[in-house]
Amino acid sequence: MAKYDLTSTVGKYLDRHLVFPLLEFLTAKEVYDDREMLQAKVELLSRTQMVDFAMDVYSRLHPDKPAPDSMVDKRAQVVHRLKELQESAQNVVGVLAGQSIQNIREQSQLVEMLEKEYNIKPDSFVILFELAKFRYECGNYQGAAEYLELFRQLIPPTDEKMLDTLWGKLGSEILMQNWEVALEEISKLAEHIDSQAPITPQLQVLQQRSWLIHWSLFVFFNHPKGCDELIERFLRNQSYLNAIQTMCPHILRYLATAVVTSHRGRPDGREILRDLVKVIRQEAYSYSDPITEFVEALYVSFDFDGAREKLAECEQVLEHDFFLVACQETFVENARLLIFETFCRIHQCISIDKLAQKLNMTPERAEQWIVDLIRNAHLNAKIDSEKGHVLMSAPTPSVYEQVIEKTKGLSMRAQGVMQACDKGTFR
Repeated sequence: MAKYDLTSTVGKYLDRHLVFPLLEFLTAKEVYDDREMLQAKVELLSRTQMVDFAMDVYSRLHPDKPAPDSMVDKRAQVVHRLKELQESAQNVVGVLAGQSIQNIREQSQLVEMLEKEYNIKPDSFVILFELAKFRYECGNYQGAAEYLELFRQLIPPTDEKMLDTLWGKLGSEILMQNWEVALEEISKLAEHIDSQAPITPQLQVLQQRSWLIHWSLFVFFNHPKGCDELIERFLRNQSYLNAIQTMCPHILRYLATAVVTSHRGRPDGREILRDLVKVIRQEAYSYSDPITEFVEALYVSFDFDGAREKLAECEQVLEHDFFLVACQETFVENARLLIFETFCRIHQCISIDKLAQKLNMTPERAEQWIVDLIRNAHLNAKIDSEKGHVLMSAPTPSVYEQVIEKTKGLSMRAQGVMQACDKGTFR
């Protein structure tokens, strides 16, 4: 399924440390040649400080060769540099660990106290950032997150390093799989990007939002409420939707998956489906894959055979996508429901055999599936087992709905009559 693999596309918007989980996934799925994947990992690791990891991968790529002298020398340099940074930051870290300092939450008060009582100048705070960055490069994400949190407490929101600090903190939490904390960091980073947007070049703002969209995929497809968050932040937020349409239309794959898998539990489910279809139609010229084509076949062309064929392809795409593999079963189940619901709006009496064909199921399994839908109150229908038909029951509108329907447009018509009277049309 290399044809629909987005790793190289998505990787352009990710920190190199975030690319490693994607490469490990592709290796496990055997999408590419194993030696090619090992070579890609070695090249990626060469631009980090994770020398031990790089030497281990190199030994797997070249089992008959020792690690190059350059790697051995780099390891010694990394150990030396880390020791230097830790010694330089020791004074600041020791003071910040004190109980009296931890009780101060106001940034200006904390900075003033450090300068007056401990003679620690604001220009010395940067050592915390440098140490955090180096620990991150070494793969120590826990240490990086801790030092970045300390540094963030000491600088104002307008500090030039605040943006890099927020990115580093988010990356660390993602790589530690702390999804709740990472979700909070997404909000903080998005808020900062938005607050700086009026004084930042628009292209840079667009790039920052595009990066955040991609980094957020790790969180949204692992957090219990992630799909709802993704929809609210990216489909309902025009700024981020513009970024998707302008910079990264391939994100429509993930947006479509989130909508299909979670729309049924939302009161605005039909509305977000309409919004999704609108965007997919607009961007069909710039990006499409089986997932977006499934939505288009079902809601634009009403091509049920085409939707069925695309659903079979969707299963393969989901299985080989790092972010979506866990959604495969839920997506397929909800996609079948969408096909069924759309088909039922057109037909009142449906052959179970024909329906099974549309859903890529056996007739026996399709009948049981429909029974479960009726039992769980997802479907207002009856099954005629003798004829092998599903008989759809038209829902009876409530009194409230009937009143609304009959009085629809009444206000506009009354206004028209009043205007006609004012103009003297009636004698």
